[in-house]
Order: sequence, then C-alpha cells, then structure tokens
Amino acid sequence: MAAAALGLLLAVGSGAAVARAEDPFLRRTTTVRVVARVSPAVVNITTERLVSRSNPFQPFAGDPFFERFFRDFFEPRGPQTSQNLGSGVLIDAEGHVLTNEHVVARASRIRVAVADGREFDATLIGADPNNDIAVLAVETDQKLPWIALGSSADLMVGEPVIAIGNPFGLSHTVTTGVISALDRSIRSDRRVFHGFLQTDASINPGNSGGPLLNAAGELIAVNTAIYQNAQGIGFAIPIDVARRIVEILIAQGEVSPVWLGLVLQELDGELQALMKLPKGTSGALVNRVREDSPASRAGMRRGDVVARLERRPVRSARAFFEMLGGVTADQQVEIEAWRDGVRETLRLRAEEAPKGLIDQLVEEMLGMTLRPHEKGGYVVRSVRSGGGAQRIGLRRGDLLLGINGRSLQDEEALRRSVLDLRGRPQALIVVQRGVGRYHVTIPLV
Repeated sequence: MAAAALGLLLAVGSGAAVARAEDPFLRRTTTVRVVARVSPAVVNITTERLVSRSNPFQPFAGDPFFERFFRDFFEPRGPQTSQNLGSGVLIDAEGHVLTNEHVVARASRIRVAVADGREFDATLIGADPNNDIAVLAVETDQKLPWIALGSSADLMVGEPVIAIGNPFGLSHTVTTGVISALDRSIRSDRRVFHGFLQTDASINPGNSGGPLLNAAGELIAVNTAIYQNAQGIGFAIPIDVARRIVEILIAQGEVSPVWLGLVLQELDGELQALMKLPKGTSGALVNRVREDSPASRAGMRRGDVVARLERRPVRSARAFFEMLGGVTADQQVEIEAWRDGVRETLRLRAEEAPKGLIDQLVEEMLGMTLRPHEKGGYVVRSVRSGGGAQRIGLRRGDLLLGINGRSLQDEEALRRSVLDLRGRPQALIVVQRGVGRYHVTIPLV
C-alpha cells in the first residue's frame, strides 16, 4: 500500500509539472507577458542641469559690492550641477523617446539606459510644457527595441493597466492597477492640466515619462508624477493627446500656441439669471469674436456661453484657455455653447496664433505698447490712459523683463507669455526703472 501511495504522489507531481508546462496561465499571466514584451523599450533617463547656488546672505542681494565679496569668499567657483531621474519609452525605429517635459527641462546633458544595460547620450528634439510632453533622440546607430503608440479613445474606468518606470532610481519597476477615472484636471506648481487619466497603479518620482499600458500591452498613456500630494493615485497623459504633440515636435521642434478668436469673461450668477440659463450652468461668456478668426468663420457670436470644449466642461474663462493649451494648429475642435437658451454644437479648426495678435493683446490687457530692447526685455513705448499699466504707475521708458515667471529674452517668450494671460484677472511682471528692478502685480483689462 505504501508503494502504491508513493506511486500516486509521483504521478500527481509529474502531472502538475506537465500542467505547468502546458498551461502558461498558472504563472505566466497577462501582466508577465506584457512586461516581457514591452519592458525592453522602456528607458531610464538621467539628466544633468547647471544650477546657480542661492545666496545665503539674502539681505545684501542686489548690492554689487556685497554680492562680489560673498561670491569670492564664501561660494565655490565654477558651475554646479544637479541630477534628475525619469523614465521614457522608445516609440519608433529611429530611436525617438517619448517622455515628460518636466523630466528634461533645462537639462545640459541627457543620458538614457535601456533594460539590457546599454547607455547612450540623447538629444532633445522638442518639448511642450503646456502638455508636459517631450521627445528625445538617442545618439546611436545600434538597433533598439520600441513599441508603437496605441489609442486612448475607448478607455474604460476599471480596466487593468500596467506602469513601468524608474521610481526613486529603481530601474524598470512594474506596478499594476486600474484606470480609476477619466478626464481629470490637476494642478501642478506651474499650471493646471486637463484631460488626464487617473490610476491607482503606483506612480512616484522617477516614473514620470514612463508608459502606461493596457492588458493587451498597448501604450495608452504617459505617466506623470507632477502632483506632489498624490498618495495611492497617479496620473497619466492620454496617448491620443501625446500623439499629436509628438508628431509636431518631431517635425518642427516646438508646438505653437493656437487661437480661436474668442474673448471671454466670467459667467456669474447674475448673468446666468439675466440670460435665463438653466440653474447651475457653468461656462464662459463670449464678450467678443475677433474678425477673420476660426470662431467668426464657425458662426460664433457675442453673447454665446461656452459650456464645453472637446466634450469637457468649461468651468471658467481661464479654464477654457488652459484646455486650449492641449489643442494643436489645424486640429478640429468641438464647442458646445448656449445661444438664446438653446444648446448648440459648433466645430472650429484651430489656427496658430498670428503674430499681430500679440501687440493687440499687450495693448488690450496690459494697457501699453512695447518695443524690443537690444539687451533683452521690452521697452514701454506708451501707456494707455485708464489701462492696467497706468494704474500701477508704469511709464514710457520702463523696461519689461518678465511676465508670470517667464523671462522675456526674445519675441517667442513674449508671445507665449502674453497668450498665457488670456482668462487671467492679473499678472506678475518684472519691471526695471533705472538701476532698480521691481516685481509688481498688474490688473488685466
């Protein structure tokens, strides 16, 4: 009987081994197969950035004698560097890497490492801070693994997802979860992002730029760790948004701001009642439609109330222009608007903001006209009576150096800074008068 029992155990053990060999689903799950296939295309990104040491003797800042004294005797000479870690994914046979803009921002050197241990230098092809997307090119002739972009058009809340990245420098870490929500708006230190995916797959510093995959192993989003207060939740940029940005960055190196030709104002409760809108209606009131603009050609009118942009609710005038940051030139966009108590849908084709628009916006919103200064910044040529510039005491000859933290070193910086003012009630500017520099808040009219 003992011999028979032993034989039965051997037979069962042999059968289990055969079953494991024939049935890969006992251990080789969907996640295991996806990771094995996609992980070779995921890269770890290390960047170096030149930084200046802060002055510990802040009360003396601005005094040339004391700044030179403390620099000579207390600060080490030579540039200082800081390192940043992130992730990315190879998306084509040409060695292009998709990642987050904040991973490579202001980097002086970029290195990427693939799963097999090879490391290469990489070049920044282009970056779009409005959508936190950047594209790198790996500097090598060697063949590298890559995966194609998938689609985020039909994502479902609750479907399983897989994240691969470099959290806290832990190379090729895999986490799993589900899509917790769609179309989230989140605020970072720099701006508000709209249309993000939310997931409970762990996404930590270093995961930024890595892929978010569905159960079929398709690249559906780009992970981002810009929300510092997230605990147990993460966010990702839908790949359909990233795809448009990537194509433009590879072709042109940058994404130009767009316009629709709408001037908006806030919709308060009094206006809602006056216009007889349904209770609880949110949106932004069209105060003006610029001539020969996408909005005018689509038939939009003064008095329309913009309720949705690309099927996402518009909560305020500022939110509308933040959402417009995810739109690219020549993209068709859908706007839902209230007109005479009836909800209508209009389709507009976004256009690159014309250069002449910037001068108009500077005069309309800031209440002044500018001319470039040969050493950087813009000289105030004139100040409009009753405008924001006059109200805070600006005068002809003052030098405008920055708007909302962006240095006005060239025409493109001015263009992007002014377009970013749309929908804002005020702006922080840096002005030089004589030898003094001042940070002042200017109301936008």
